[in-house]
Amino acid sequence: MREGRGNVVTASLLMVGITLVLFFLPFINGLIGGAVGGYVLADVKRAVLAAILPAVLVSLLLMGIFALFGSPIVGIFAGMTAAALVFFADVGIFIGAVIGGWMGARSHQSRLRV
Repeated sequence: MREGRGNVVTASLLMVGITLVLFFLPFINGLIGGAVGGYVLADVKRAVLAAILPAVLVSLLLMGIFALFGSPIVGIFAGMTAAALVFFADVGIFIGAVIGGWMGARSHQSRLRV
């Protein structure tokens, strides 16, 4: 890991945590959480990965739970539906992650020049 850049899992948990704490501000909570997590990572690609990671894990978990309790076909469709809903609900996190990653990268580059 390069100096000055955070861990993807830590940034992902930070994004989710901030989003949950600011639950009363829909869309804005995702922007703030994504921007903070992206800034910590200081890289746009890694920030988007950190934003996608919880969405994929939640969708797979829901699919597994439904499949485990006797409805494998429903579980697959429920998991795919949950993935779509999580993706559209977390648009703010993705946008914030891109903005935060870009700002963190610029900040990191300016510190290296000084």
